[in-house]
Formats: sequence, structure tokens, C-alpha cells
Amino acid sequence: MDLIPSKLFDFSNACAIREKLRGENRKVVLTNGCFDVLHVGHIFSLENAKKLGDSLWVALNSDMSVKALKGDKRPIFTEKMRAYSLSAMSVVDGIFIFNGSRLNDEILHFHPDIYAKSGDYTIDTLDYAEREALQTIGAKIHFLPFIEGFSTTSIISKFS
Repeated sequence: MDLIPSKLFDFSNACAIREKLRGENRKVVLTNGCFDVLHVGHIFSLENAKKLGDSLWVALNSDMSVKALKGDKRPIFTEKMRAYSLSAMSVVDGIFIFNGSRLNDEILHFHPDIYAKSGDYTIDTLDYAEREALQTIGAKIHFLPFIEGFSTTSIISKFS
């Protein structure tokens, strides 16, 4: 069976949709992550991110990117499977996959109004290049409420 994530777009199409939304004066929120094992913490963050604007987009780390960030045993699920799971969520309006370990180039081209990051980050722990890209385009940076005890790494460790 071939999974077809309904809300997954290549980056150029995502940017074109973003431009259309800008023309409609709609606020676009961008968040990002691996979303390797979708859990309560992810869902809570995505629900809260959606409340910040009109359209929520997820920049999803590619399989190659997850492996580079998390090690050889990751990702657990392929990028297509992860995108399919995110597509099923009503709060997610669009998804694009990126290959790098950081999102600064995509931020500069996608140009979100708001960037939402989980509350386990702070302005000081946010990647410098990503923060600089967000400041360059004038995006608001918002840290979401964080539920302690939920991380993909801790969930996986319970079963290894």
C-alpha cells in the first residue's frame, strides 16, 4: 500500500501556497521537527501552535536529517509515514520535508509570520542561524507550553 500524505507539498509548492495566504492576509505559523513517534507532547504543541495563526505548516526533518541528528537507529518511521500521520491531524494545514539539520534557508524562503517551538527551547537555546533568519524576516518567535515527560527518545528507551 502506498501512503499518500494529503498535506505534503514539495518546498516550491509550499512557498507558492504561502504567498497565496499572504495575499489573503492570513497569518502563517511554522513549526518543525522529526515527529518520529507522534506522541501527546507533539499533539499538544501542534494544537497550541495552530491557535497562533490561520494556517499551521510543519517543516518535517527528512529521514537523512533525522539519522544525522538522532543516530543510526532513527528514524523509526519513514518521512512519508511521518508526513501521513501529521496529514491526518486537522490542525496541520501543510507539510514540507527538509534535508538539512537546520531550517534557516527554508525560513528565509517560506517567510512565516510566526515560528512556534516547543517550550523546552528558549531564545538562547534556539539555533543561532534559525533565530537570525527569523529576525531577518520579522517573524514572531513563540515558545509553546511544554508537557514534561514526553519525548520520542524517552519513549523509545522504554522499549529497548
